[in-house]
Amino acid sequence: MSNPHEQNFSRRNILLAGVGGAGIAAASGVLAGSTAVAQDQAASAAASQAPATRSVNTITTRDGVEIYFKDWGPKDGPVVILSHGWPLSSDSWEAQALHLASNGFRVITHDRRGHGRSSQPWDGNDMDHYADDLADLIEVLDLKNVSLFGFSTGGGEISRYIGRHGTSRVARAGLIAAVPPLMLKTAANPGGLPIEVFDGIRAASIADRSQLYRDIASGPFFGFNRPGAKASQGMIDSFWLQGMMAGHKNTYDSIKAFSETDFTEDLKKFDVPTLIVHGDDDQIVPIEAAARASKTLVPHATLKVYVGGPHGIADTHKQQLNDDMLAFLKS
Repeated sequence: MSNPHEQNFSRRNILLAGVGGAGIAAASGVLAGSTAVAQDQAASAAASQAPATRSVNTITTRDGVEIYFKDWGPKDGPVVILSHGWPLSSDSWEAQALHLASNGFRVITHDRRGHGRSSQPWDGNDMDHYADDLADLIEVLDLKNVSLFGFSTGGGEISRYIGRHGTSRVARAGLIAAVPPLMLKTAANPGGLPIEVFDGIRAASIADRSQLYRDIASGPFFGFNRPGAKASQGMIDSFWLQGMMAGHKNTYDSIKAFSETDFTEDLKKFDVPTLIVHGDDDQIVPIEAAARASKTLVPHATLKVYVGGPHGIADTHKQQLNDDMLAFLKS
């Protein structure tokens, strides 16, 4: 009997692939050859020697990218950083940020490069740059004993941060419906998703990314495609709005970043208390190749499985997640 997750992804893949190979070919034509490439490369080279700096609600990274952040709660409280998913922004964490800040934590949420209110560089839309941007944020704000939580793609970001920068400034880590260790199906990762799924998302993004975001939000992301599910138009609209604030090229590149980056070695460097939370009906990042696989690489981690939980548990199960995150931070 086939796996229901596989059936769902098969149907979704067919839907996304419906724009055809021509859409993928069009992507290459649209995204290649721009004079902006040379301009951004020159600007990045010039900025690469400059230290990261800050203003009231932004920092400028060492390669000249402006990162927007929110800083909620008491400034002398224990620090929590929340890293968001694709194609969203820091707004996707608002329920958890409000809850934790109201309970005495200093909560910092940032818009990843190319997303939300941050600038939209042509290059550098990959996990190494995401992790280094996070390092710049932590260093510029001089944050210590930080608890890092990453949702979905954000889980990859904080994993690569620990892999590249260590845990000298990290007190705890949390992977929430996160993509590690690897989403893509390979010979070494047979439980992953085939490349055709991600090619279909890329093609759909080029064809009509606004509709793509509506389809994801109204379907598998929040589990609204399940029998008897009651869809929230507000959640769908919020997802769509956040996605459309992000850069077209940035979100396109990020599909490769979240799907093809292998975080296995990064996870092996987790030496702080770690919480893993995942829904067992996650149709976007299936639990077996994600949370359960991460647990084997971070054996000291605590794994919490939300029965019936979809991918978007930060909204659909927000009170349960709020309580679990607060309890973990206080443990």
